[in-house]
Amino acid sequence: MEETESTVQLGSAVQPESSDLEGGGQSSAPVQPPAVATPSFVYALGQIQLRFPNLSVEKEFAQVIGRAAVSGRTDREALRAVLSDRANRYLARQVCWVFAIEGLETYLLTPRDPADLDLLVDAVRARPEPTDLDVVIGVLGPFAPPEACGLAVRLVAFDQLYSFDRAALLGAIPRPDSIPQKEDKQFRATAAEVLDRILQLADNSGATDEHRALNYLAVRYPAIYALAASAQADNKSLTAVDVRPSRLSGVRAVLDVIFSYTHRQTDVIQKHLVRVDVTEEFPFLVTKLSPYYDH
Repeated sequence: MEETESTVQLGSAVQPESSDLEGGGQSSAPVQPPAVATPSFVYALGQIQLRFPNLSVEKEFAQVIGRAAVSGRTDREALRAVLSDRANRYLARQVCWVFAIEGLETYLLTPRDPADLDLLVDAVRARPEPTDLDVVIGVLGPFAPPEACGLAVRLVAFDQLYSFDRAALLGAIPRPDSIPQKEDKQFRATAAEVLDRILQLADNSGATDEHRALNYLAVRYPAIYALAASAQADNKSLTAVDVRPSRLSGVRAVLDVIFSYTHRQTDVIQKHLVRVDVTEEFPFLVTKLSPYYDH
C-alpha cells in the first residue's frame, strides 16, 4: 500500500492596490495572510496524581482534614472525603492535577469547563492501585508556569476524562462468540497483553496522531482484542504494531494501524488493518479491522 502525504496550501497572497503612484512610489510588498495555529490534541492513558503547589495550600488541607470527621480512615481516604465535600471545592481549584504516564509526570490538567472539576475529584481513589487507569482527552497547551508545582510539563485543557482500573477495562471487553466460556480467562490474559503492549510503546504520551489512534483503539475498539485471541489460538504472536498515514488521507488526517502476527513455527506473517481518523480532538473509526496485504 503506497503512503501518500497531503499538504494544505493557504490562500493566495493578497495584492494591495498601489499607492502614491503620482509621486513615483512603488506598490507595497504582498501581504501574507496570518498563519492560523492548528491546535494539538491529546488522547492519553495514565494516572492522575494530586500535588500541592505550595506550603500554604498543603497546610490548609491539613487544617480542613483536622476538622473533618475522618477518624479511622487512611490518609488517602481522608483526602478523598475532604475533596468530595462541595464545601471544600475551593481546595480542588488550588492543587496541581498531574497526569503521569508510565510513572513519569507528563502533563498538568485543567478543565475547559469549570464544572468538570468534579471529574478530577472523582479520579482521586480512596485506595489507589498500580493498575488504575485514567483517560484524558483534550487540547495541548503551553508549558506550565513555574509556580505550578515547579514542573516543566505542558498544560492540557481537557474536555473528557474517565477513570477505571485495568481489571474493569479488561472485564468489559466483550468475549467473541467464537470463544467458549471455559476459555474466558485465557481471552482476558490475551487482551491484557495487547493493552500492555500499547501502553508500553516508547514515548506514548498520547500527543502524536499515531499514539492518539492507538490509545483510542485500546479503550474503544474491542475487535483488536478478539483478533489477538484468535491469532494466539492459531499459534501466532503479536510481533509489530505500525501506524502510518493512510492513502485515504486528504484534507483529513486518517491513519492506518496495522497489527502483524507471526506464526510461531512457520514465521509466516499475517497482517490486519484498521483505519482511524484523528483530524479533530475525538478520534473515530473509518474502516473496521480487516486483512491487510503489502503492495
